[in-house]
Amino acid sequence: MIIALLGNPNSGKTTLFNQLTGSKQHVGNFPGVTVEKKEGAIRGQRNLTLVDLPGIYSLSPYTAEEVVTRDFLLVEKPEAVINIVDATNIERNLYLTLQLMEVGVPVVVALNMMDEVRANGDSIDVQKLSRNLGIPIVPISAAKNEGCDELVQRTIEVAHQKERPRGLDLCQGEVHRAVHSIAHIIEEELKATGLPARYAATKVVEGDPITLSKLNLSESQQGIVQKIVTEMEHNLGTDREAALADMRYDFIAKACKDAVKKNGNSREMQRSIRIDNVLTNKYLGIPIFLAVMLLVFYLTFNVIGQPLSDLLSTGIDWVTGLLDRALTNTGINEAVHSLLVDGVCMGVGSVLSFLPTIVTLFFFLSILEDSGYMARVAFVMDKLLRKIGLSGRSFVPMLIGFGCSVPAIMATRTLASQRDRRMTILLTPFMSCSAKLPIYATFTAAFFPDKAPLVLILLYAGGMVVGILYGLLLKSTLFRGNPVPFVMELPAYRMPSAKSVLIHMWEKAKDFLVKAFTIIFVASIVIWVLQSFDSRLMMVEDGSRSMLAGIGRFIAPIFKPLGFGEWIPATALLTGLSAKEAVVSTLAVLTNVSDVSLLPSVLADTFTPLAAASFLTFTLLYMPCFAAVAAVKRELGGAKYAVAAMAAQCAVAWIVACLVYQIGRLFIGG
Repeated sequence: MIIALLGNPNSGKTTLFNQLTGSKQHVGNFPGVTVEKKEGAIRGQRNLTLVDLPGIYSLSPYTAEEVVTRDFLLVEKPEAVINIVDATNIERNLYLTLQLMEVGVPVVVALNMMDEVRANGDSIDVQKLSRNLGIPIVPISAAKNEGCDELVQRTIEVAHQKERPRGLDLCQGEVHRAVHSIAHIIEEELKATGLPARYAATKVVEGDPITLSKLNLSESQQGIVQKIVTEMEHNLGTDREAALADMRYDFIAKACKDAVKKNGNSREMQRSIRIDNVLTNKYLGIPIFLAVMLLVFYLTFNVIGQPLSDLLSTGIDWVTGLLDRALTNTGINEAVHSLLVDGVCMGVGSVLSFLPTIVTLFFFLSILEDSGYMARVAFVMDKLLRKIGLSGRSFVPMLIGFGCSVPAIMATRTLASQRDRRMTILLTPFMSCSAKLPIYATFTAAFFPDKAPLVLILLYAGGMVVGILYGLLLKSTLFRGNPVPFVMELPAYRMPSAKSVLIHMWEKAKDFLVKAFTIIFVASIVIWVLQSFDSRLMMVEDGSRSMLAGIGRFIAPIFKPLGFGEWIPATALLTGLSAKEAVVSTLAVLTNVSDVSLLPSVLADTFTPLAAASFLTFTLLYMPCFAAVAAVKRELGGAKYAVAAMAAQCAVAWIVACLVYQIGRLFIGG
C-alpha cells in the first residue's frame, strides 16, 4: 500500500517522514529541503510505504517539484494521502488541501505544530473543522512524536475503506456555473484520460496546459470553454486564476470561522518580526551575514575544528607508523608495502584528518539553517541577485551549494522560471563546496597560518563575487530578460533541534567517510600506480620519471601563467575532478609525505605564497567533481550543455587565478 505525504514547504513534512519511517532525512527551517520524492516503510506496519513528496503550495504546474507531485498523485494513484498542515498558518496551508479534495484521493489531514498553537493561546476545534471540510483530521506534533500513531491508524482505515472527501461543492455563483458546465462538456474525454472530473474541470477553467493537452478537446469544445471562462471573468471582474483562488479562500474562511480561534500573531512570529528588524535591515543585512560567517570560520579553523583535526592527524600518523613497522617486520613485498603505506595510508589518511573540521563547520551551518536565519539571507540577497537577473529564491540552491553542488543543482527544481533555473545551475558551482575545505585548510596552514578565518571568508566571498560577475555576463548574453518575482516564506525563528543538527552533521560525516574509503581510496591506488611505474610498467624510484609525471608535464604549461606550472600541482588538479578532497591526497602521495601534519611545510617548498593564493583561487572556481557534472547534465538536459558549462567555468577559473598571480607580481613580486 502506497501512502503519499504532501504539504506546504516548511510545514514539518520531513520531520513527520522521519518519525513515521525511522529515516534520518535532513530537516531544514527554510523552504526547499525536499527536492525529490523519498520512500520509506512505516514502522510497525507490513507492506505500507510512505512517499515523501516535494513541498508545494498548490497543484498548479509552475515548478518542477509541483509537476513531480501532481504526476505522482494522478499517475501512481496512491491509496491515500497524508496532507500535513501547519496549524499556526492554517488558512494558507488549507489551500492545497482543497486542491487534493478536488482530485478525489482519500485524504487525512495531519494538523501539525499543535503544541505551538496551544503555547500561543490559540485553539482549533478539530472535530468541527473536520466536519466543515468533509475529511478526517488528526492533530499532531511531528517534532515531539505526538499523535503520529493515531495518524497512521486513521490513514490505514481511510485507505482500506477508500474514504474519499465527502462531496462538498466548494464553489458558488459564477465559478460554480463555469466548473459544472465544463465538467459536462469534457465528460467523454475524461473516460480516456482517467482524470478526476472535478479536478479536470477546475484545471480547464484555470487554463492548465498539461490538462488541456491530455483532454485533446476539439476546436468547437475549446471555443465553448473559452466562451464560458470569458463570461465568468466578465461577470466577476477578475481573471480565471484569481476567481478560483477567491473561491477556495472563501470556502476556507467559512470552514475556519467557527473552528479556529486566534489571539493575533504567535509569540514566535512577534519575536521573529523584532529580530528581522535588525537582521534583514537593508543596510545591516549583508554586513551581519558576513560577520556571522567570519565568526563561524574563526571558530571552525582556530578554536574547535582545526585542533581536533590535528589530534586526529596524530592518531592517523600513529596507525600508519604501526602498519609500516608491521609490514617491515613481516618482510612483505616492497611494492605492496609501498602501496599500502605510501599510497593508501597517505592518500586516505591525508583527507580523513580533515573530518573534524568539516563536521564542525556543518554544526554551525546547521544551527543557522534550523534557526530560520538562512531563509533571511535569501531575502537579504534578493536585491543584489536582481542586478544579475535572478531573484533571492535562487540563493537557496546557492546556499546548499556551500555543502555540496549535487543537491544544490537538484534544488533548482524549486524555481518556477526555466530561465532562472538554468542560470542558477550555471552559477551554483562557483559556491565553494565543503569538499574543498581540506585544500583550503592545508594551504592556509602552510602559507597563511595566522589569517585562516580571513582567507576562508575571502575565498567564500570571492566565489560569490565571481558568480555575480559571471551572472552579469550571462544576463547580457544568453539569458536576457527579467527574473520572476521573489515570493518566499520566511519561517518563524525556532530553537534548532539537537536531533536535526546531529543528523545533518552525521550526513556530512558519512558522505565524507564514504568518499574517503571509496573514491579517494581508489584514486590513491591509481595515483600510486601511475607514480610508481613508467610507461613500460617498470617500477621507478624517481617519481619524476613515472607515467603520472608525464601526464602532469603535458598539462602543466597551461598553469605556468598562474604561477604553479609544475607537474605535481597540475596532476593534483586533474585528480580533483573525481573528488575535490583527492587534491590533498594526491599532493601527499606525490610529495612522499608519510606524516600528514608535515604536508603544509612540504608545500611551502613547492609554492610561493602568491602561487598558493593563485592555486586556491583556481581550486575555488574550476569545474566541480564528476558527480556534480552529471547532475548538471541531467538538469540541463544534455551532455553538450554540461560540457559547455564546465569549459566556461574552467576558463573563468583560469582567468581569475591568472589575474591574482600576475597582478600580485606587480605589487609583491613572484
